[in-house]
Amino acid sequence: MSLVIRKIEEDDYDEIEVLTREAFWNVYRPGCSEHLVVHNIHRDESSIKDLELVALYDNKIVGHIVYTKGNINGVENDKFISFGPISINPKFQNKQIGSKLIRISLQKAAKMGYLAVFITGNENYYKRFGFEQASNYNIHIEGVPLEDEAPFFMVKCLKDDALENISGCFVFDDCYNIDNEELEIFDKKFPEKKKEVKEGQLFN
Repeated sequence: MSLVIRKIEEDDYDEIEVLTREAFWNVYRPGCSEHLVVHNIHRDESSIKDLELVALYDNKIVGHIVYTKGNINGVENDKFISFGPISINPKFQNKQIGSKLIRISLQKAAKMGYLAVFITGNENYYKRFGFEQASNYNIHIEGVPLEDEAPFFMVKCLKDDALENISGCFVFDDCYNIDNEELEIFDKKFPEKKKEVKEGQLFN
């Protein structure tokens, strides 16, 4: 399979929203909210443009990854970032496209001088890219009790001493906070799809 991976262009935005909706529909909840997250990231210009990549197959976007900045409460540093959502066309999943987008963007992030990447997700999947529990570094996720190890909240240090003498709560960009009423309105812009409750969903 011949893939082309390049930086995002503004003309891609609408296609990426459709891709994201298809990739996440009924995965973590009936319907999904990730396409609105992507929309809000672009609307608020929160994306780190040099790290936002698309994967193309036959000139069609089949994969996408987006990065934003976050912060650790009480720490004056703008070199902590996060990625997500990462979206792969369902017909192209399990073909290493997501892995390529992650590895290439992490390499670029390191070259750009970013210190650490924080994410939430499946620890068994992301450990292959060098991610580990953020609680190992005394970094916790806002809203989760400190005694909860929260294995789904992970970090990859891009420099060996990235988190030396640092502790606190990591705060993701506001674009990840979704209002359900806003989501219902936004989703009407897309072709109707059936929302289904499925085993393994995190939210119902």
